[in-house]
Amino acid sequence: MFLVSSFRLGSAAFATLLLAGCFSVPPQQEKPVVPAHDMIAAIRAAGAREQSVIDVAPLRDPGVTAWQDAAQADERAGHYADAAAKLDQALKLNPDSPDLLQDRAEVAIRLHDYATAERLARRSWSLGPQLGPLCARNWQTIVEMRLQAGDQAGVAAARKGVQDCHKEGVPRY
Repeated sequence: MFLVSSFRLGSAAFATLLLAGCFSVPPQQEKPVVPAHDMIAAIRAAGAREQSVIDVAPLRDPGVTAWQDAAQADERAGHYADAAAKLDQALKLNPDSPDLLQDRAEVAIRLHDYATAERLARRSWSLGPQLGPLCARNWQTIVEMRLQAGDQAGVAAARKGVQDCHKEGVPRY
């Protein structure tokens, strides 16, 4: 009798363990870490806010524009390495284009290549109009890179650079 009840108890426990193995808790999906501060949004907002009397828009080479448009589509889709490659191709055609250099700097940030981003933004500024929206994007990129590096003196200098991009218009009455 003892053997029969032990067998039944053992069989019930074994069956319970088998069923428990069939029902497992699904693994938790890792949530991507969202930075507290979107550097790219801050950079583009600086350019959008800049309502300087100066806004230089260069003439575009259709071949360069095609690469730039394709890179923007890749960036929107989250394909940052592909966007970088396309902007690099555009820069081969027009290596001194300030707006292409700034676009490439922003993609470098997406790729966490902060040294390249700052270098490209500084080069864009040196080749560009040094006033207006592109100038503000250049300096805001430098602000973000200096913040990333923990360089408060560099942050203060770059913020002054953003302010210096603005040129008031002549009041018209």
